[in-house]
This record gives sequence, C-alpha cells and structure tokens, in this order.
Amino acid sequence: MTNQHGRNDLADKNIVTVFGGTGFVGRRIVSRLVDKGIDVRAVSRHPRKNKLDNRADQRPFQQIEADILDPSSIAAAVAGSRAVVNAVSLYVERGKETFERVHVEAAAALATAARDAGVERFIQISGIGSDSKSRSNYIRARGRGEDVVKTAFPGAVIVRPAVMAGPDDAFITTIVRLVRLLPIYPLFGEGGTRLQPVHVEDVAEAVSRLASGQNTTGALIFECAGPRIYSYRELVQEVATQLKARVRLVPVPFAVWSLLATAAEFLPAAPLTRNQVDLMRRDNVAASDLPGLEELGIQPRGIEEVVHMIAHEA
Repeated sequence: MTNQHGRNDLADKNIVTVFGGTGFVGRRIVSRLVDKGIDVRAVSRHPRKNKLDNRADQRPFQQIEADILDPSSIAAAVAGSRAVVNAVSLYVERGKETFERVHVEAAAALATAARDAGVERFIQISGIGSDSKSRSNYIRARGRGEDVVKTAFPGAVIVRPAVMAGPDDAFITTIVRLVRLLPIYPLFGEGGTRLQPVHVEDVAEAVSRLASGQNTTGALIFECAGPRIYSYRELVQEVATQLKARVRLVPVPFAVWSLLATAAEFLPAAPLTRNQVDLMRRDNVAASDLPGLEELGIQPRGIEEVVHMIAHEA
C-alpha cells in the first residue's frame, strides 16, 4: 500500500487529496477524513458550482479545481499529498467523456502522477463486478482501470463497493419513488439478480480509513457490501414493506430494458442507461475470499436506515 518512489518533503504533510470530491461518495469521504482531523483537498472540475459546506466544528479543508482529464492540472493537485483517492466515475458517455478516457486513461494518469509526486497511498474506487474482459464497455473499462492503476502505482488499493445506497443515490431512491407512484412495478428480467447493497457512508468510512493508513490487513483489494443479500425482487418488496406500500411486481425482459435505456440516454439527465441494465444482468455480491468492511472494523448497516431517510426526503 506504500510507495516510496520519488518521495519528497512535501509528502510529510498529512494531506489526502480526493478526486471527485464533490460526488456521491467523494464528498462523504471528504467529510469522514475531515472528522478524523486530516488535511483534505477536495478536487473537482467545478468547485464553485458544487461547493462543499465546512461545518463550524470541522477542520477547514481545501476545495480546488482540477480536471482528471488534464494531466497538467493533476500534477498540481496531487503535489504534497500523502494519499490520493480516485472517486471519479462516469455512467453515461458524452462527447470526449468516454468510459475509456475517464476510467482507464485518466485513472492511469492520476496514479502515475501520484507515484511521481512521492504519494504513499493510492486508493482507486472501482466496483464489484468490474471485469476487463466484459462485453459491456462500462464494466470492461472499470476492470481495465483497476489493471492500469496497479501497474502505474504498485501497492495501490482497490475498493470495490456493491451498489451504494444513500439519500441521494440513483438506485434505492428510484425504487422508493416508483413503489410510491406505481401500482405495478417493472422488474429487471424475472427479478432474480442477487444484490448486496451497501450504505454509502460505510464505504466512505472504509476509504477514509484506508487513505489515513488504517489498513492492518495489508490487503490490496476490498469488496464493500451490506449485511444481507437480496434478489432484486426481494429488494423491491423489502422497500415496499418499509414504506407500507402494496405493489404488484411484473417481470420485464432485459431486451426491453436495453431498448428503453438506449432511448433514455439521449435525454439531458438520463433516468436509465445501458450500463445500468448491463449491471443488473449480473449478480452484485461480495466475494467470500476478499476482505471488506468487517476487516476494517466497520459493521455494515442494512438498507432499512437508508429507506427511512429517503422516504422522509423524497
């Protein structure tokens, strides 16, 4: 997990730089690190547009502008860091922003810049199911991203979360809204895909511990998942039960979902993407032979808390 190549005196500062620091999981990682008294740089392309709040009782942190697709801005952002976290992700390709550029080329460039700057720890956030040989462009890019990062930064730690759940997520929140709205709920296929949703705050805590050097296992891959495995059908039913809602679950073939997603991706804020459909074709469950939250001293929370929070906000 430690890389001494090119180490400089600036790295003696206890700075953790989080790329994608204003995103869904990134901003929570920033908050957790700040709570631990660590100096943090939250890096994003539009820090003024996505400004993070700094509570009065929190240690001040930096919010800086840099583009992970611009190598020159990467070098400046990582300078003086002890650890770097790559929490940048892309779910819909638009123009020059492709899965290959963001998840592979940019990840390699960031890991290389971190290595050359003498950064000690590099954390790459990937996802359970990432596979460099997948037919899905998205899943393949996530897998290749892991490979190039490990090559560029020997000792880099890969964190693979299961489907992440939180009050502003794109998964459980959608289920909550549809269960409340529709008398009939369309399932992905027969609803048999196995899922192990994880609380996003638990993932953020795991990453913050790894970035601050709390990895007593020495492991380089962690799969972070919740305490229970559901089929998709069971998950929707669990949400409906939590909401005290009655809903009829109806199977919809994956071919139909793929057509709908293709059309939806032309919308400004796509409600459904083809990569989401591809992900729902495969089980999303943590491997039994890899460490996860428990090995980092974290007791994973169930989705009941998330559903409760979403229900009161949606």
